[in-house]
Amino acid sequence: MSNQDKKENIFVRKSRPQTLAASFGSLMDRFGIRSSDAILLEKWRDVVGNEIANISNVVAIKTTKDNKFNIVLRPINSAFALELSYKVEECINKINKYYGRKAVSKITIRK
Repeated sequence: MSNQDKKENIFVRKSRPQTLAASFGSLMDRFGIRSSDAILLEKWRDVVGNEIANISNVVAIKTTKDNKFNIVLRPINSAFALELSYKVEECINKINKYYGRKAVSKITIRK
């Protein structure tokens, strides 16, 4: 089975409207263009919002073989570790929305 069999058909119209970012994300995946993890680090506050950015620091962004991100976060203060753990799903959703594709495979919190 080739890799092209696994990719979605970009010429088939979706059942509901997509955001522009989602459309470009599919095209970027299709043509093999990888979004840089440096861009995510640079725009961290814009991507996840002030609420999450104020309580966390990005320690590492690792790129997996399938061009997804494993992100390691450290809370500003150990008291924020529990609150940050509750916001992991929200953080993943915001990053995926920014890239227009499923860009994050895992977020780890280190104290």
